[in-house]
Amino acid sequence: MPFKPADNPKCPKCGKSVYAAEERVAGGFKWHKMCFKCGMCQKMLDSTNAAEHESELYCKNCHGRKYGPKGYGFGGGAGCLSMDSGDHLKSDAN
Repeated sequence: MPFKPADNPKCPKCGKSVYAAEERVAGGFKWHKMCFKCGMCQKMLDSTNAAEHESELYCKNCHGRKYGPKGYGFGGGAGCLSMDSGDHLKSDAN
């Protein structure tokens, strides 16, 4: 019977094998310790502040900003920076 090496899971970020001594688990995936950081702000994560979305890791703040609810009362109200230029308010009568 030929030798068959153990099939280790692959890290979703770098695609390399993850061994037990360096693994972090989030969202059903195993990650390297150095790959276990936010996809937006690059902050190192731990199990308490990690949120996974489509094989990408985010801190709770960045995940809420990118995928959370939008609109008034959710950080998108009058005191928030808006990229809306107001083109829909201009009249077409010239």
